[in-house]
Amino acid sequence: MFHVLFHEPRIAGNTGNAIRLSAATGSHLHLVEPLGFDLDDAKLRRAGLDYHDLASVTVHATLEAAYETLLPARVFAFTTQATTRYTDVAYEPGDVLMFGAEPTGLPDPVQHDARVTDRLRLPMLASRRSMNLANCASIAVYEAWRQHGFAGAQ
Repeated sequence: MFHVLFHEPRIAGNTGNAIRLSAATGSHLHLVEPLGFDLDDAKLRRAGLDYHDLASVTVHATLEAAYETLLPARVFAFTTQATTRYTDVAYEPGDVLMFGAEPTGLPDPVQHDARVTDRLRLPMLASRRSMNLANCASIAVYEAWRQHGFAGAQ
């Protein structure tokens, strides 16, 4: 399946929703520290409901540690600064869909790293700053999964 990577997420509820996304789609959620919350945070637990045991979640101390685990997979950095639309990619199982922290997005050095295959964007109306992190991850995962016929879904 696909990997979702949250680089230094700050909002527990968004990560809880991503845990539910992981459980519902079979994607693997990777969290790169530092996290802006404790993994025992009530908001994270509430947003994740009872899906925590059904989700695949790995916490990495650094982005380098995450890359050691995930590469040589293709890495797609989602950013409002990209020109390529997320629908213009033919996703492959094992691809990494990387998203930045809620208030700031991915730092420039991360999104321009040579290990990033491409930078992608979700279209929005002009003059809109960004969308919710968990919603963006859901849109991207479901597009990648759709391209593979929703393999394993009922």
